[in-house]
Amino acid sequence: MTILAPSTGEAPRGTSLRPCLHTIRGNLRLASALVMLAFVVCHLTAHSLLLISLPVAELGLTLLMKPWRSNAGTALLVTAFLVHYLNALWSIYVKRSLRLSRWEWWQLGLGMSIPVLLLAHVVATRVAEQFLDVNFYYSSILLVYWKLAPWRGILQAAALLAVWSHACIGIHFWLRTKAWYPDWRVVMFAVGLLLPTLALAGFVSGGNQVLREARNAGFVETSLGDSNVTQETRDRISDWAAKGLAIHVALVLLPFAARGVRSLVQRRRRPPILSHAGGRNLIVLPGATVLETLRENGIAHASVCGGRARCTTCRIQVTRGLEELPPPERLEAKALARIEASPGMRLACQVRPTADIAVTPLCAVDATAADGRIKGGLEGSERLVTVVFVDLRGSTTLGESKLPYDVLYILNLFFHEMTNALIATNGHYSQFTGDGLMALYGLHGNDPATGAVDALRGAREMLARLDQLNHQLRAELAQPLRIGIGIHFSEAIVGSMGPPGSQIITAIGDTVNTCARLESLTKEFNCSVIVSRRAAEMAGINVGERTLHDAPVKGRIQTVQFYTFDGLPDVAA
Repeated sequence: MTILAPSTGEAPRGTSLRPCLHTIRGNLRLASALVMLAFVVCHLTAHSLLLISLPVAELGLTLLMKPWRSNAGTALLVTAFLVHYLNALWSIYVKRSLRLSRWEWWQLGLGMSIPVLLLAHVVATRVAEQFLDVNFYYSSILLVYWKLAPWRGILQAAALLAVWSHACIGIHFWLRTKAWYPDWRVVMFAVGLLLPTLALAGFVSGGNQVLREARNAGFVETSLGDSNVTQETRDRISDWAAKGLAIHVALVLLPFAARGVRSLVQRRRRPPILSHAGGRNLIVLPGATVLETLRENGIAHASVCGGRARCTTCRIQVTRGLEELPPPERLEAKALARIEASPGMRLACQVRPTADIAVTPLCAVDATAADGRIKGGLEGSERLVTVVFVDLRGSTTLGESKLPYDVLYILNLFFHEMTNALIATNGHYSQFTGDGLMALYGLHGNDPATGAVDALRGAREMLARLDQLNHQLRAELAQPLRIGIGIHFSEAIVGSMGPPGSQIITAIGDTVNTCARLESLTKEFNCSVIVSRRAAEMAGINVGERTLHDAPVKGRIQTVQFYTFDGLPDVAA
């Protein structure tokens, strides 16, 4: 039975908080990406101004690019590119499996295509300006792209789409694990769609402006002359771009060649064996994570963030070999602390076994980012919990005397008030039961009594809110709404259950059946609340001379003992 410790914001005891190479790489990858994204946003904003006129766009480009054209800005941008580029090459090498998800392949493929699409443009502008005394303006660069070499214009448009798509994929999968992201996703999508659309529209508009100007005699020669573009400089630019492309291709092939050499060397060693809960035993390549091993062998496993220790959906329970694993490093330790991980829980994307290991997945294959925010221990474990059943009395009569829309309106108000009562008292809404609900208390924290105390507070809050609702609906109801509440404390199997895509955190077992029986007994005893003896003792209720009842429970040999209440007494401190 697992009892979770309260969250302290610190890493689990025994973990290592020292910075690791993986953490440093992740931080550098993100920082370099954001630097380059800022540059791209400035560039596309300037392109959008071409919709107004060439002079306005030229002024906007000068102002927006001024920080980047300084020595510090250039150094920052070049450093960011090299860090991001080399990190991408290194990531190809260090991955033990290239069975990536579709979005990971798209991001990697687009990233590797960007130098191919942009190399000629970068050499023709920034490099040529630095070493060939060339000074391109919008008029001259658009002249090249729309009249002298239209295929380069197509290449430039493709580059814009590749860069922006690569950036948007990265931003989306970075932010999708954030709780606030769903609320802002539509706004960010709109901005992400609008900016490149305006930039491409400006590119087309500016190109048409230049084509119209090119009809004038001497415009082409004057524009190229102002930019100091000669046939010699164009040839040198093409030569440098070709050499840069060759270097890029060689660098991309290098990690794949290194992977082949590594594979040949590693085949001579006896690798660790990964035993999966599904019954398969898998060979773990040296340095491979559990997630990479599962993917390499075609076993689906949740990983919303792509194996970067952000979402925790790849969480596993290590059932054998835990003592042979090194403690979590900083990135994993922070993620485990955030979800209050129970003992033996690790992240499949961070664990690199060096000895035999057995694991059990803790999240469904189709887990979402929201599932990754579920606290540890709620994937399925036997634990002490307080169960509360609430049932609305006379709902059938209500349905007979009211129109369906009126009944729906009243029920929605009822469930709204009951849910707010749960939220106010640390309860968890577990299941909808037609004209009632099931709630759980004590899912978090290391003191089971807290859940029982909160459940009693929740029952008081429900009764108070029901009184307020009855007063609000007094003109609509022939008689006030009444509820019956059953409260029981004991062991239950708690976890995320249900069909894929519709799972809920709930409980099953004898405790749930007993609590449902207690709630039904409120009709027989004509009372509002029934609390089991065990729940009353755990919560510290002062029962005084109150009668202790007992009743049989279907499917259970022993009877359940309980107290009946119309108004709940104070809980002992």
